[in-house]
Amino acid sequence: MLHEVSIKNFAIIEALSITFEKGLTVLTGETGAGKSIIIDAIHLLTGGRGSSEFVRHGEDKTEIEGLFLLDGKEHPCLEKAKEFGIEMEDGTIILKRDIYKNGKSVCRINGKLVTISVLREIGATLIDIHGQHEHQELMDETMHLSLLDQFRSAEIMPSIEEYSRLYRSFEQTKKKLKNLTENEQQTAHRLDLIQFQLQEIQSANLKINEDEDLNEEKKKLSNFERIHESVQTSYSALKDEQKGLDWIGLVMGHLENAADLDPVYKEWADAVSNSYYILEDVSTSLRNELENLEYDPQRLIEIEDRLNEIHQLKRKYGKTIDEILEYAAKIEEEMETLLNKETHIQQIEQELEVIKKDLIVEGNELSRIRKNAADVLSDLIHKELKELYMDKTVFEVRLSSDENVFFHNGMDVAEFYLSTNPGEPLKPLSKIASGGELSRIMLALKSIFSKHQGVTSIIFDEVDTGVSGRVAQAIAEKIHNVSIDSQVLCISHLPQVAAMADTHLFIAKSTSDGRTTTTVKPLSLEEKINEIGRMISGVEITDLTKKHADELLQLARNIKES
Repeated sequence: MLHEVSIKNFAIIEALSITFEKGLTVLTGETGAGKSIIIDAIHLLTGGRGSSEFVRHGEDKTEIEGLFLLDGKEHPCLEKAKEFGIEMEDGTIILKRDIYKNGKSVCRINGKLVTISVLREIGATLIDIHGQHEHQELMDETMHLSLLDQFRSAEIMPSIEEYSRLYRSFEQTKKKLKNLTENEQQTAHRLDLIQFQLQEIQSANLKINEDEDLNEEKKKLSNFERIHESVQTSYSALKDEQKGLDWIGLVMGHLENAADLDPVYKEWADAVSNSYYILEDVSTSLRNELENLEYDPQRLIEIEDRLNEIHQLKRKYGKTIDEILEYAAKIEEEMETLLNKETHIQQIEQELEVIKKDLIVEGNELSRIRKNAADVLSDLIHKELKELYMDKTVFEVRLSSDENVFFHNGMDVAEFYLSTNPGEPLKPLSKIASGGELSRIMLALKSIFSKHQGVTSIIFDEVDTGVSGRVAQAIAEKIHNVSIDSQVLCISHLPQVAAMADTHLFIAKSTSDGRTTTTVKPLSLEEKINEIGRMISGVEITDLTKKHADELLQLARNIKES
């Protein structure tokens, strides 16, 4: 749920901080007080299109920040945050957006800088804003299939996963076939290229770790003088007259004499003796090394030439010799395929036909499950609309498919159709234009889909326009029903909706020092009665309107308790 939003220097709002509660929060106030401005700020916070016009006059930037609390570990926001590398702590997420007067927009999620598109994707899992003129998900026919899948996800998703696995295989096989059947000129060019590349790699006769061995040898040759001097000096220090081994031999002899006289010296004599023979072996190795050490400038040139050749191959075919050889194996296989193209085309066509048959079987099974779900959804929608006094309305989920047209999520195309008057033909939901009817249809859909969309908060921005009387009461009850499963924020001019509120916020504007500012105030019970009375009668609030307001509140309490 949206727990708190902070707005600074936004339109006529100087500084505003609002805390929201669970359930239904209704925002009321005079026209122009700033109710929709608050919703606009939340819309921008979740990735809506920004503009420098939103920045309060005389200020450098507008700042909007919102704190959301997530329930459970399955909220879709968590998966999105993980996808974008956003750290989450204690089930909270903070969105922040600054818009500067030059039009620049800076977005952050939990302190991490993100793009507008990332903010929008995350925001879509948190807030669903529905207004009179917004182009919303439920009004977008391209989203209807996704909504149907969410409605019966436990049944539909396993079938989609199996279908998708075959679809990926089908598309990969189609791509292989396309690559083989493209025009002859492209095939000939490709064949010439990989033949040249393979010949270049094979003629180099590369060996695993060859470059490492050559670099080691090059290092020795390049430092020949230092190595020779070190070996020569070491050998001399050990073997020259009156040098290391002579003195150690002298020590060894004396200790052996002492050991014959007293056993306590034997351990020392043995240690010196072992060291002497070890050092003698070392001196022999040093002498052999000196005899073999030879500076070969020609060999150094050969090594540098070979390393350069390997470097050129690395630039073209891989960062290491292993990668170059792997690439060679890959193009060798491709070359064999191109040289025997007709045989491979025939094999792939047969393979594609087998996969297509399996794909059609899975697609038809998915369509069957979806059609059953569509029937259940249609029945539920009719029930909801009946409660909204639209019992003559006909709702239908239309599914169509073509066994030669495949999508990543099935073969189906879905669209919601309606007929609001007896005898009238069914029309696409997206074509419905009547404000009052659209409000009720939308609420019926929201009542069902709010349980399946996983959205933290739903905002209704004057969706009750064009209705009154018993329909207004039905809409109020329906909005309350939606708030049972999702936090609902609602801007309304209907007293029936205001009476159903769990929290009632009054939006007002005032003028100070020639500037207009917006304020938000939670209403007490007495203040709520007065505000609902104003909504009923207009400017003048009489004892009778207060009585009517109190009756509405009592009716709302009875409905909630039942």
